This record gives sequence, structure tokens and C-alpha cells, in this order.
Amino acid sequence: MDIIVTGRRAQISDQFRDHVGKRLSELDKVADRLIRAEVQITVNEKSRQPDQQVRAEITLIGRGPVVRAEASADEKTIAFDHAFDRLKSRLRKASDRRRTYRDLRSVSKGGELEELGVTFPPSPTPAPAEPEPPAPVEAPKVRTVAGLEIHGDGPLVVREKNFSSPPLTLAQALDEMELVGHDFFLYVDQETGDPSVVYRRRAYDYGVIHLTVEQPRAADAA
Repeated sequence: MDIIVTGRRAQISDQFRDHVGKRLSELDKVADRLIRAEVQITVNEKSRQPDQQVRAEITLIGRGPVVRAEASADEKTIAFDHAFDRLKSRLRKASDRRRTYRDLRSVSKGGELEELGVTFPPSPTPAPAEPEPPAPVEAPKVRTVAGLEIHGDGPLVVREKNFSSPPLTLAQALDEMELVGHDFFLYVDQETGDPSVVYRRRAYDYGVIHLTVEQPRAADAA
């Protein structure tokens, strides 16, 4: 596994690199699946909170899903250790979840799935209505503000990302959501091919939304 340590407005000493290497060696159980570990230290001396001046970000890249964690502190070694502890916790939770959901493919979307804490919203029943002819759509005006394009009156697109991913099962999507530390995860369902989102709920463990893409009818397309 290659280990890349970089700093933004921060000096990276050999002693800190050795510390990073020793801590990452604790991931021996998953080291055979890892290709690269990226550690980035960012210093923000203008921060009003001393314990937020140094941020450590750890990203594990390999044959499985990307694993990421970050933490802040007043010193880079402490920030890295906090981020690494979060990383190990996410790996452990993902491993436990894989054991819990390993039979998820064979479980129906009925009561057995709800017992596992996964809920599906009811399929909406659209009311019958006569299709209306589509109104003409004008091309939005494009203007540039501070190097960013704004289409029409907004909204301003501040950040845009494109990711490539193979279709996933629900269990795999849950794993990847946990490993990146997000509250939701967008994926393509392996069984149905539908765009789907798994997210955290307060009353239950998780919720799942499946989006069925309807093809335009011939009358609308004409």
C-alpha cells in the first residue's frame, strides 16, 4: 500500500510520516485490498477556534469502496489520530453491517426487511389526468460570476462532482455510505437498475428511495 502525505500551509516532518505509517499499519486486515492511502493536513491559522486550526483528512483507495474520515484539532498529530480512530470505527461498523445484511438479497421488501431497520416508502398512485401539451421552454440565460456559470436566475452552482460506480446492492450501498461518513448515498440498484438513495432516519435505522424513470408516452413526444 502506497502512503501519500501532503500538507496545505503545513510542514510535514519525517517524524510525522513515520507516525502515519505506524498507525496505518494497524489496518493489516484490509491492507491486501488497499492500493493507496492519502493523508492531507490543512492548517487554517485564521480560525477563531484553536481546536479547529488543523484538519486531517484520510482517504483509503483500493479494490473496494473508498473509505474517508477527517477530524480537526490544534496539532496535526492529534488531528490525524482522531481521524484515524473514526476511520477504524467506520471500517468496524461496515464489517458488522455486512454480517447483518449478508442475506439482504434474499429478503423481500415486506416485514422481514422492516425488522432489519430498512424501510421503503409506499409507491405513489398517480391520479388519472389528461395530459396537457407542454409549454414552450425558453433557453436559460447563462452568465458568469467569479468564474462560475449561472443559468437563468440561479441557483448558483458552487460545487459539482461526477463519480463512476457500478450498480450496487442495498447492502453494498449501506457499506459505502458508512465508509464515507455521509447521511445519504446515491446509487444504481443492481437488481432493478433504478436510481436509488439510502439515507439515515430518526425513527428507524435507514430509509430507501427508488426512482422509477418513466418513458415519455407517444402522445407527449409527438
